[in-house]
Amino acid sequence: MPRILMFDSGVGGLSILQEIQHKLPVVQVRYLMDNQLFPYGIQPDEVLVERIVNLCRAHSEGCNLIVMACNTASTIVLPALREALDIPVVGVVPAIKTAAQHSQSNCIGLLATPATVDRFYIDRLIADHAKDTEVIRLGSSELVRLAEDSFLNGQTDMEQLGQILAPLKAHKTMDQLVLGCTHFPLLRDQIAQLLPNVTLTDSGEAIARRSEYLLHQQGFGDLTTICEKPHQLLATAPHPEASKLHSACQKLADFDPLEIVDYQQALA
Repeated sequence: MPRILMFDSGVGGLSILQEIQHKLPVVQVRYLMDNQLFPYGIQPDEVLVERIVNLCRAHSEGCNLIVMACNTASTIVLPALREALDIPVVGVVPAIKTAAQHSQSNCIGLLATPATVDRFYIDRLIADHAKDTEVIRLGSSELVRLAEDSFLNGQTDMEQLGQILAPLKAHKTMDQLVLGCTHFPLLRDQIAQLLPNVTLTDSGEAIARRSEYLLHQQGFGDLTTICEKPHQLLATAPHPEASKLHSACQKLADFDPLEIVDYQQALA
């Protein structure tokens, strides 16, 4: 049975887990959220690189690959992580290429964290895949928190969501929107209500396909059988609503109860 370590600062990576579970139901996932430093979009790069490498090194034992299920982290930590570990690492790339290819108006949007939207990495993606396309960028840390709250409570503050999306709604020709943070697909239906004429695009399916390829490369054959073991749910700090978090995760897949891991142990 293949195992994947999936990493994010919060619950956003669960949107990737949904896609992996759909395509690769045999996989057991060890889901590690670094909620002690949530949200990542406001943290210094050097802090994140050191911390993520240490956490992934400490908790990847027995895993066949790592999915960095966080756009912000993927833009800065992948080279260091691949150098430090000897198993494949899959990062999340905003689906700018896909959105540009499908745009009829040559105007697309990128909705991500402030730490992602202005990176040189994004400039390069646009230059390579959307150089003839107008790209409207919107960074929001508030939307990350809103997605976390919505996931836990099952309700979304649509007024707050509308205020966050207002700059995008002003662009009437935009027909594609890249959800450039793994938290945002958790609000896909709600965002679609407020932007009814816009196609929403994310990287979840592409990550699942890449994971499938890498597992086949390691000799795993049939990946469509059902995993009979529960997924693991790890966090770096006690969660204020642990039981509610576990219940919300159970709606997606079978999870063991939340386990707290000590970052200092990752340094040992």
